[in-house]
Parts: sequence; C-alpha cells; structure tokens
Amino acid sequence: METNSLTSGRVADAPSGNFVYQILPRALWPYAQLARWDRPIGWQLLMWPCFWSAALAANVAAGEGHFSLARFAGHLALFLIGSIAMRGAGCTYNDIVDHRIDMEVARTRSRPLPSGRVSRLQAKAFMVAQALVGLVVLLQFNIFTIVLGILSLAVVAIYPFAKRFTDWPQFFLGLAFSWGALVGWSAVFGTLSFSSVVLFIGAVAWTIGYDTIYAHQDKEDDELIGVRSTARLFGDDTRAWLVGLYGLTFALILVSFIAAGVGFVAYLGLLAAAVMLAYQIAVLNIHDAADCLALFRSNNKVGLVLFVGLVLALPFA
Repeated sequence: METNSLTSGRVADAPSGNFVYQILPRALWPYAQLARWDRPIGWQLLMWPCFWSAALAANVAAGEGHFSLARFAGHLALFLIGSIAMRGAGCTYNDIVDHRIDMEVARTRSRPLPSGRVSRLQAKAFMVAQALVGLVVLLQFNIFTIVLGILSLAVVAIYPFAKRFTDWPQFFLGLAFSWGALVGWSAVFGTLSFSSVVLFIGAVAWTIGYDTIYAHQDKEDDELIGVRSTARLFGDDTRAWLVGLYGLTFALILVSFIAAGVGFVAYLGLLAAAVMLAYQIAVLNIHDAADCLALFRSNNKVGLVLFVGLVLALPFA
C-alpha cells in the first residue's frame, strides 16, 4: 500500500478517485496534496462555523429589517474561497513544520514533503501564494473583521507545535477552525456579540470532539514518536469525553440561538445535528481506523444540517 502510494504519486490516506487526479496534470498533484484538495473535508469543517455565523447574523439582520440577500450570498462565496485557500495554506504550513514527524508515521510518510516530491522551498512558496488569496478575501470585509482575521494567524502559527507541548493540540485546532464563527457575525455588524462568542466556543468543543476521533487513527505511531493528542489522553474513556464535548457543543449552540432569537426551524436543525453527534458516540470504535475516519468525515453533514436549519429559519425562507 505504502509503496504503491509513493510510486503512483498519491497519498495513502486520501481517496485515489478524487477529481485532483482526474483533471490536474501529474506535476501539480503534490501541490494539490499539500493543500489537501484531494481531501475536502478539512475546508468544509473550516467553512461551516463561518456559514453558521453568517446565517445567524442574517437572522438577526432580518429581524431588524436590514437583511440583504446579495450581501449574505456574497459573504458565503467569500467564506467558501477563503476556507479553501486558508485551509490549504495552513496544511502546507503544518506539513513544513511536521516534515520529520510525517516521515515516521505510516499514514503520512507518502505526503509530498516526506516522500521528496516537493522541496521545502517549493512548499513555502505555495503556502505564501495561498495565504495571499486568503488575504484578498479578507480585505473584502470591514476593518473590524480584517483585524479579527489577522489575529487568527497567531493561533494558526501555534497549532503545528501544540502536539509537542500539550496533550490538547485539538484545542488549538478548535480555536483556528472555529474562528469563522466570529468572522461571519462581524462581517455583517462590524463587532461581536454574546451569541457569536458562544457559537464560537461551541464550535471549539465540536472541533475537539471530531478531531479526537480523527487522531485515534495515529495514536500508536504518535506514542512511539512522542506526539501528544487528546486521543492518547482520553484513551478508552474517549466515548465519555465525547459525551461531554458534544453535549457542550449542543448546549452552547442552543444558548447562541436563543440569544440571537432565531426561528423555530433552526432548533430543529440543531436537534438533528445532536442526534448525528450522538450516533457518532454510540457506534465509535477507537480501535478501527477506517471507522474513525468515516465518523470524522460525517461531521460535514452535521455542519450542513445546522446551516440549513438557520437558513430555513430566516423570516422570508
């Protein structure tokens, strides 16, 4: 499997039938893999807190009589582009930092840098190019949102090193991946609110939960090379921890919805998402890597259900 990944130009932990391998020239495959374009779940999970927050703000704006459909659609388009660009830049940065660690982990040693298909200089140039796309997106918003977006870079910079000094690197990932819950709101109102901050904290708890499931794929290799994670920390108690984390996610998003005064349909979406999270906990097998990956990916549907509920809750929807 590993040898095949190296000789085929693919990576071991990505679907080989992805569009990247169908439409891009082979010379561009390593860059697509650095950006994780062959694994869209990452940018999707980064995008959903942005979309939730934008839809939450839209509900409040509609209630106050100044909702703009064009602005809402435009913000969603910008968040989509920004999520793909910044997730790609972040993953490229992470691979540069973790170059030597990735060489020691079976799942990651076929990636472009440890396999030698790109140089560190090429990876750095590609990272800068993606970050510039993210900057162009960020500059389309108000000053408060621009500053808020720039502040997120501090968390992004720390995250790849967190696994070296704490058992909670997933917390730092949660901060980075949930930042959009603040940005989506500020893009509309130019400030933050209680409901947006609570939504942000709820998204952090959600991220810690799903990334703990993801990290169980690597726990044996992580233990051998000294990489820390909540998967290793929680161990056989992971299910109990997920009850707490996902329960906190539900409670905080519920408080956020109440504070914002969203419509009834949003709560139905939240309830459906809660059922999906409960299902993850019920069927989780932390000793089955394929099961962990599938459950991790299912969080894309959780994000979608919450967003659709908020959109349908808009007064005119």
